Amino acid sequence: MVVSVKLYKDQQYSALKKDCLQHHRLFEDPYFPATTESLFYSKSPPGPIEWRRPQELCESPRLFVNGISSHDLNQGQLGNCWFVAACSCLALRDGLWQKVIPDWKKQDWNPKKPNDYAGIFHFRFWRFAEWIDVVVDDRLPTMNKKLLYCHSSSKEEFWSALLEKAYAKLAGCYEALDGGNTGDAIVDFTGSVAETIDLHEVKNRKDSVQRQKLFEKLVKVHNRGGLISCSIHLKPGSSLDVSKLQGLKIDHSYSVTKVQKVQLGNTADKLPMIKLRNPWGKVEWLGPWSDNSKEWRKVSKKERKKIGTDIKNDGEFWMAFEDWYKYITNVIVCQMINTSFLSIRKTWDEVILRGTWSRHEDPLLNRAGGCTNYQHTFLQNPQYVFDVTKKEDEVLISLQQRDTRIHRKEGKGSNLTIGFSIFKVELNREYRLHSPHQKVSGSTYINTRSVSLRACLRKGRYVITPTTFEPYIEGDFLLRIYTDVASRCRELTLDKPQVTCWNIIIRYPRIVTQVQLHSATDLPKQNASGGADPYAVFKCEYHKISTAIFEDTLNPQFDTKAIFYRRNPKLPIIIQIWNSNKVCDTLIGEVTLEESQDNPSRQQILQLQTKDRQESEMPSYITITVTSSNNLAAF
Repeated sequence: MVVSVKLYKDQQYSALKKDCLQHHRLFEDPYFPATTESLFYSKSPPGPIEWRRPQELCESPRLFVNGISSHDLNQGQLGNCWFVAACSCLALRDGLWQKVIPDWKKQDWNPKKPNDYAGIFHFRFWRFAEWIDVVVDDRLPTMNKKLLYCHSSSKEEFWSALLEKAYAKLAGCYEALDGGNTGDAIVDFTGSVAETIDLHEVKNRKDSVQRQKLFEKLVKVHNRGGLISCSIHLKPGSSLDVSKLQGLKIDHSYSVTKVQKVQLGNTADKLPMIKLRNPWGKVEWLGPWSDNSKEWRKVSKKERKKIGTDIKNDGEFWMAFEDWYKYITNVIVCQMINTSFLSIRKTWDEVILRGTWSRHEDPLLNRAGGCTNYQHTFLQNPQYVFDVTKKEDEVLISLQQRDTRIHRKEGKGSNLTIGFSIFKVELNREYRLHSPHQKVSGSTYINTRSVSLRACLRKGRYVITPTTFEPYIEGDFLLRIYTDVASRCRELTLDKPQVTCWNIIIRYPRIVTQVQLHSATDLPKQNASGGADPYAVFKCEYHKISTAIFEDTLNPQFDTKAIFYRRNPKLPIIIQIWNSNKVCDTLIGEVTLEESQDNPSRQQILQLQTKDRQESEMPSYITITVTSSNNLAAF
């Protein structure tokens, strides 16, 4: 599949390199010059800084030395452990880092062709569903002839330092990378969906089953090419004794490099374990299963060699999963969502939508309504409808806002607090919501760049409402929806049916009618032993919709709504309950509802009874609400 790439600052790598080679000069980037402004926006240099090219730091510079690995990365004098941890995760997957560092063989120094080197590199980052190509020169900030920021364990290897420079350029300067979320960087590297797991909530349950499920999930994500990071963040009133962390650091990101069970001796016993790496390249876990601990005597030399247990202070270490679970509080799981229909693995249907929270004085045009705490404006937010067409489907939703780091110089670099709600709506909903509906799920509200949610939803139609926490806050967002079967997710833009020339012939809808079918009980059996396979049909004028089929039951819980924009109030609304079994496709029940002409907004509750089976009554309840089109806001 051809990937569309957008050029950052309209700088094309191949054209710039060609121009430099023709003029026999090394590239100097005018958009990210070797000046203090490219380093800081509020701080002062820690000392005399010199910008040097790699060939001024070593005799034989290379992009990679002996391939790429998580050991190539060491954090420098910048609080960007989150970024370095993400790079460590990226280095584990060839298919991923080769997208971030395109044409890496051609970009590398070639000792046989020194005249082909122009001091220019380019890297690619995924931003708002687009791959952005960022060009940089090879001048790197140094102090005392040593790299100031991210660097490799080998003095001749420069891929990590150059990648960091490209990321800093995208952020505005190096200081803008001070503090961040590992998941954001991983998403920028891969286009994956980041899910944050707060272990504070799981630990309160003290449930071994929950812990086992978490370990199995991490194994599954790791084995399928996903990337994982973790950290320790203390909440107010936490009982965790910091002095007993045994080498682990608070508010520090670690990359997860392995998740597996390790065989103990010659027995069948296997211990769940997890391998971490500190972006500092040093300072490791000192507890059980650390590099020199006696616990490793329980593991054979063959098994140790197989899983990799090098005893050296390189920042990488093993922990028993129980110990890891005891101390770690936050886990970021970034999964590569498979959307290829040629794959043998589970394939997701993907819908990507861009939207904007925009403020407007007119309530019908305002699209910045805030969260559900602000009920008078909440439904003014953007709304997106989607369908679950299976009996039940796992839905994955990701909401992302634009990165604000580039605005830190102006003091506007804080993320908005964002989240979303999911509502169950009528099966045939095509217009915006104007009244509260049943909320079935929703994300937390948090000031991170992205929030996500997994939810199992039953067949039906739903509306997602992405919002900022407070109303009248403007910003752009990216909404991604993943389902097993195509969801037809789309934005609801109209408030009511539009007036067209066709309305002259068939008349403009005058009445808005909402019908709700709750349940049906004591249906006629399919045979002597089994139940029925009922489903309901709603009919109104020229429109007809059907519910899901409830298999082998005499007591279906329909819990279904429909909304009709009616032109002729004299025509009835018909609700039928049918048996879907092909052998005995018998009409089980039917009801005809007429609107009340005296009071069109009156709610009517009627009992459904069979018309063709007088001997069998079905005490099922149907709620119908009728209102005029002038009161559309009630819906």
